[in-house]
Amino acid sequence: MARDYYGMLGVSKGASDSEIKRAYRKLARELHPDVNPDEEAQTRFKEISVAYEVLSDPEKRRIVDAGGDPLATAGAGGGGGFSGFGGLGDVFEAFFGGGGGARGPVGRVRPGADSLLRMRLDLSECATGVTKQVTVDTAILCDLCQGKGTHGDSTPATCDTCHGQGEVQTVQRSLLGQVLTSRPCPVCQGVGEVIPDPCHRCGGDGRVRARREVSVKIPAGVGEGMRVRLAAQGEVGPGGGPAGDLHVEIHERQHEVFVRDGDDLHCTISVPMVDAALGTTVNVDVILDGPTDLTIPAGTQPGAVISMRGHGMPNVRTGVRGNLHHHIEVVVPSRLDHQDIDLLHKLKEHRARDQAEVKSANAAPSGGGLFSRLRETFTGR
Repeated sequence: MARDYYGMLGVSKGASDSEIKRAYRKLARELHPDVNPDEEAQTRFKEISVAYEVLSDPEKRRIVDAGGDPLATAGAGGGGGFSGFGGLGDVFEAFFGGGGGARGPVGRVRPGADSLLRMRLDLSECATGVTKQVTVDTAILCDLCQGKGTHGDSTPATCDTCHGQGEVQTVQRSLLGQVLTSRPCPVCQGVGEVIPDPCHRCGGDGRVRARREVSVKIPAGVGEGMRVRLAAQGEVGPGGGPAGDLHVEIHERQHEVFVRDGDDLHCTISVPMVDAALGTTVNVDVILDGPTDLTIPAGTQPGAVISMRGHGMPNVRTGVRGNLHHHIEVVVPSRLDHQDIDLLHKLKEHRARDQAEVKSANAAPSGGGLFSRLRETFTGR
């Protein structure tokens, strides 16, 4: 049975080229060995790379859509595609443009892959922006051969197997007769050249693995899941090709006071019952602004929200700050002396008209205080 290349990338059979590329890049960022060293992830990375190579080639994709496997080995009983039927996979490859028509050698110098790095930041660091040094383990240009892959003054030579074509052709018997097929040269890997005297440091690849320090400038206003792109700071490509990009993904630590909702911040303030009734001024902490006075109006009810415009998080694009919302939690005293009780009784008698206005009372929701309910509302945690 042919391999499900579409399923490997998680796309439908009718997916467009851009959808296939987007799916591959998303999976590659998660499974790349520089990001995920797990053996299972590395195996998956190889699978999706093969799937993308097949589906991004119109000729190979046509073979897949016809029910075959362009990478199946002829005669391998029970293998992918039509290989179990006398090399019909090669027949399809030949009839759909793979056989006989040479595609030419691939370039030795190729672009490098992008890299992904995760960075954890406090809310205050997200608010102000920060510059941090990070350690990146990646492929860099070989400083001995400067990417040429050769030792000293030696130069690449034409491959004797494919004679510089990058492909070898074979004639195979099939149900329809003899078929001429072309495959990448196994000696030069499709490049058309070999390096007789490779660089002693990189082995002819033009790049070596190394650990280096990179300075990352995080702009103010970043949030959970956002990414900062550092152009040409990823992996150097084979043959010293141009480096890919380095993507730094932000993960925001949970704050003990503030709950973030986009550019807005939410917090709770506990206000004594008497202060809520009479009104007061309290000193509150504001991110970026320090301690600030907040006026609690007389008659403030439990659950009321008092907002401070322009005291939230800065927008990462415009720099305009959101709002800070204070959710009021009225604290009823649990211990009363005789004098307190007498005063409250007198207040109750004086406010007897309030009893007639109260028709019903809604029970307070259970399962934590106001701050816990706020966090569940805005973060889902």
